[in-house]
Amino acid sequence: MYIKNLALVNYRNYEKTELTFENKVNVILGENAQGKTNVMESIFVLSMAKSHRTSNDKELIKWDEEYAKITGGLERKSGPFTLELVISKKGKKAKHNYIEQQKLSQYVGAMNTVMFAPEDLNLVKGSPQVRRRFIDMEIGQVSPVYMHDLTRYQKILHQRNQYLKQLQLRKQSDQALLDVLTMQLSEAAAKILKKRFEFLQLLQKWAEPIHQGISRGIETLKIEYKNSIDVSENEELSKMIEAYQEKFDKIKSREIDRGVTLAGPHRDDLVFYVNDKDVQTFGSQGQQRTTALSLKLAEIELIHSEIGEYPILLLDDVLSELDDYRQSHLLNTIQGKVQTFVTTTSIDGINHDTLKQAATYKVVSGEIKKLK
Repeated sequence: MYIKNLALVNYRNYEKTELTFENKVNVILGENAQGKTNVMESIFVLSMAKSHRTSNDKELIKWDEEYAKITGGLERKSGPFTLELVISKKGKKAKHNYIEQQKLSQYVGAMNTVMFAPEDLNLVKGSPQVRRRFIDMEIGQVSPVYMHDLTRYQKILHQRNQYLKQLQLRKQSDQALLDVLTMQLSEAAAKILKKRFEFLQLLQKWAEPIHQGISRGIETLKIEYKNSIDVSENEELSKMIEAYQEKFDKIKSREIDRGVTLAGPHRDDLVFYVNDKDVQTFGSQGQQRTTALSLKLAEIELIHSEIGEYPILLLDDVLSELDDYRQSHLLNTIQGKVQTFVTTTSIDGINHDTLKQAATYKVVSGEIKKLK
């Protein structure tokens, strides 16, 4: 899978830009604040219909404009196709081969990307929210059903939190509606949990040998899912639903006192262990970075194993954050098999054949030109 051309209209600091890319490594050079990350972000947004940098879509629209548009011509084993995403103050319109998709969950997954940016190095030491977002974004790419279930869960969660707040403030006293919302939330939560368990089993399978390779065989990576309920990953869906309902029954009075839902996938977390030690708490910065890199490289292989094609890899200012050994391991892994975009201020000092053979672009003040 690769992207052949990209057109931007009113996107961030780009008024109108058309680019062609090669099915190999594409390096985008530029000083800070010139717009190189905006190009990278636009490819990610075209893929996922959301940004990795902001949750406010209005920030993607050029100042004083009504809309932004991203169009990409892509190639998959099944043949060429076109994606288009229009972002306005009214919302988003997504088209696949010029046909508008009624739901974004039907659109996401046509183009698969793996983003690796400096903030992803916080995957290990950052907040649980960062790790939950990582899980949700990656599962969503290979499972449109998951995106649908997650959206439904979030809607029910919002309704339930609003009702709990009303019960807390004594604006409501009838708990019958709370019980209905709890049943709905338990069912939606169980579907999400089951899919997360399945995904993490696959991620473990790919990440463990990759991590051993990067650490020269001296470290073993294990991933553990910290769950709100006491169930195993092999439990049936019906048992998971029952477990959630029992949990909510136990904490009902506490939730009413607090006015918020205290259990569920929105409060779960991942823990990474290297040689049986929690990397977040006891790992060195090098171990934390190796873990993050292993997870990203595992994502590439996981997506390939699920869909039969490699995703597009986006490396946003991340090479300078890695030492020479980890840089080389990353570049050796992608060489010749993954279309890759690299943003950096300079490739001086990175001595690797992959970058010497790359297509190179230069960005200055929202203008981008191909150098070679």
